Amino acid sequence: MDYIVSVKNSKYGLLVVVTDSNIIGKIFEEGNRQLDLTKKFYQGELKGKEEVKKLFEKSRHLHLTGKGAVAIGVELDLVDGEKILIVKGVPHAEVCLE
Repeated sequence: MDYIVSVKNSKYGLLVVVTDSNIIGKIFEEGNRQLDLTKKFYQGELKGKEEVKKLFEKSRHLHLTGKGAVAIGVELDLVDGEKILIVKGVPHAEVCLE
Protein backbone atom coordinates (compact mmCIF):
# COMPACT_ATOMS: atom_id res chain seq x y z
CA MET A 1 0.00 0.00 0.00
CA ASP A 2 1.10 3.56 -0.67
CA TYR A 3 0.48 6.56 1.54
CA ILE A 4 0.09 10.29 1.06
CA VAL A 5 2.50 11.94 3.48
CA SER A 6 2.78 15.57 4.53
CA VAL A 7 5.53 16.80 6.84
CA LYS A 8 4.92 20.03 8.70
CA ASN A 9 7.29 21.95 10.97
CA SER A 10 5.77 23.66 13.97
CA LYS A 11 7.02 25.29 17.14
CA TYR A 12 6.12 22.01 18.89
CA GLY A 13 8.21 19.84 16.57
CA LEU A 14 7.76 17.86 13.38
CA LEU A 15 4.21 16.77 12.51
CA VAL A 16 3.89 13.85 10.09
CA VAL A 17 0.48 13.37 8.46
CA VAL A 18 0.00 9.93 6.87
CA THR A 19 -3.14 8.97 4.95
CA ASP A 20 -3.88 5.81 2.97
CA SER A 21 -3.65 6.81 -0.70
CA ASN A 22 -6.94 5.09 -1.59
CA ILE A 23 -9.04 7.38 0.67
CA ILE A 24 -7.36 10.74 0.05
CA GLY A 25 -9.79 13.31 -1.36
CA LYS A 26 -12.85 11.77 0.32
CA ILE A 27 -15.10 12.88 3.18
CA PHE A 28 -16.31 10.47 5.86
CA GLU A 29 -19.09 11.51 8.26
CA GLU A 30 -20.75 9.67 11.11
CA GLY A 31 -22.84 11.47 13.70
CA ASN A 32 -20.94 14.59 14.75
CA ARG A 33 -17.57 13.19 13.59
CA GLN A 34 -16.01 13.99 10.24
CA LEU A 35 -12.80 13.13 8.41
CA ASP A 36 -12.46 15.59 5.52
CA LEU A 37 -9.56 14.23 3.50
CA THR A 38 -10.07 16.84 0.78
CA LYS A 39 -8.36 19.53 2.88
CA LYS A 40 -4.88 20.78 2.08
CA PHE A 41 -3.72 19.46 5.48
CA TYR A 42 -3.83 15.91 4.06
CA GLN A 43 -2.16 16.66 0.71
CA GLY A 44 1.42 15.53 0.29
CA GLU A 45 3.76 13.13 -1.44
CA LEU A 46 3.28 9.47 -2.27
CA LYS A 47 5.50 7.26 -0.10
CA GLY A 48 5.88 3.59 0.78
CA LYS A 49 5.71 1.94 4.20
CA GLU A 50 9.46 1.96 4.87
CA GLU A 51 9.73 5.66 4.01
CA VAL A 52 6.86 6.37 6.41
CA LYS A 53 8.54 4.42 9.21
CA LYS A 54 11.76 6.44 8.78
CA LEU A 55 9.82 9.71 9.07
CA PHE A 56 8.31 8.53 12.35
CA GLU A 57 11.81 8.41 13.86
CA LYS A 58 12.19 12.18 13.42
CA SER A 59 8.66 13.24 14.28
CA ARG A 60 7.10 14.66 17.41
CA HIS A 61 3.46 14.28 16.36
CA LEU A 62 1.70 11.77 14.11
CA HIS A 63 -1.65 12.17 12.41
CA LEU A 64 -2.65 8.79 10.90
CA THR A 65 -5.75 8.14 8.81
CA GLY A 66 -6.76 4.89 7.13
CA LYS A 67 -6.35 1.21 7.91
CA GLY A 68 -2.78 0.99 6.60
CA ALA A 69 -1.53 4.21 8.19
CA VAL A 70 -2.95 3.37 11.60
CA ALA A 71 -1.66 -0.21 11.29
CA ILE A 72 1.90 1.11 10.94
CA GLY A 73 1.48 3.06 14.17
CA VAL A 74 0.11 -0.01 15.95
CA GLU A 75 2.88 -2.23 14.53
CA LEU A 76 5.52 0.13 15.92
CA ASP A 77 3.67 0.26 19.27
CA LEU A 78 3.04 4.00 18.91
CA VAL A 79 -0.78 3.86 18.76
CA ASP A 80 -2.92 2.68 21.65
CA GLY A 81 -5.63 0.48 20.11
CA GLU A 82 -8.20 1.89 22.52
CA LYS A 83 -7.59 5.44 21.30
CA ILE A 84 -8.34 4.85 17.63
CA LEU A 85 -11.31 6.84 16.35
CA ILE A 86 -13.42 5.11 13.69
CA VAL A 87 -15.52 7.21 11.29
CA LYS A 88 -17.54 5.26 8.71
CA GLY A 89 -15.11 2.36 9.02
CA VAL A 90 -12.02 4.55 8.59
CA PRO A 91 -9.59 4.49 11.53
CA HIS A 92 -7.86 7.66 12.66
CA ALA A 93 -5.23 8.19 15.37
CA GLU A 94 -3.21 11.11 16.65
CA VAL A 95 -0.01 10.50 18.57
CA CYS A 96 2.34 12.75 20.51
CA LEU A 97 5.82 11.24 20.82
CA GLU A 98 7.99 12.36 23.71
